[in-house]
Amino acid sequence: MHVQEWLETVPAVSIYALVGLVIGLESLGIPLPGEIILVSSALLASQHGDINPVILGACATAGAIIGDSIGYAIGRKGGRPLLAWLGAKFPRHFGEGHIATAERSFEKWGMWAVFFGRFIALLRIFAGPLAGVLRMPYWKFLIANVLGGILWAGGTTAVIYYVGVVAESWLKRFSWLGLVLALLIGLVSMLVIKRKAKKMTAEREADKTTATPDPAPVPVTD
Repeated sequence: MHVQEWLETVPAVSIYALVGLVIGLESLGIPLPGEIILVSSALLASQHGDINPVILGACATAGAIIGDSIGYAIGRKGGRPLLAWLGAKFPRHFGEGHIATAERSFEKWGMWAVFFGRFIALLRIFAGPLAGVLRMPYWKFLIANVLGGILWAGGTTAVIYYVGVVAESWLKRFSWLGLVLALLIGLVSMLVIKRKAKKMTAEREADKTTATPDPAPVPVTD
């Protein structure tokens, strides 16, 4: 069943809770389709007066901020062993290359890696836990987390809702286009991150090979 068709059968309160929960779990570090759920719900709100877009956006924003904060706390407590465990259990999402790419982003951008990471599908699951592992000061993390959560979750809800209202005559077709666009954005983000992760893994392997000295030759005696 189409995601939006399924959402139409769910009461408004349940949709608010679903959006907040899925986005919260995704922000916490669990790979879930938060962006697709948010886009679908905002489109649904533009067609049905029972769903309040302000409440929807507030729930999405709260889920994003709270989920990232919990992820930060888990990462701060678990440290590097947590990343190693996640890498062993979920290599497709928490492989060494993915983590190395995320760490490079944090080294380059600092607290704003949390902010910008909100807009990149795979980085959303890293931002909170990795900020905790790297011991980023909580006040810096909180500022970037709150700003990113409001702009991404609240902004996405507002834009999709108002575009849906304006394009009411095209709504059914647009709902498909909106979901396809969300999927394409997520896919492109995933491919970019995977490519960078693969490159980082190759560079690390090359560094290890270069750093390992050749064994000293064993003298041959007659």
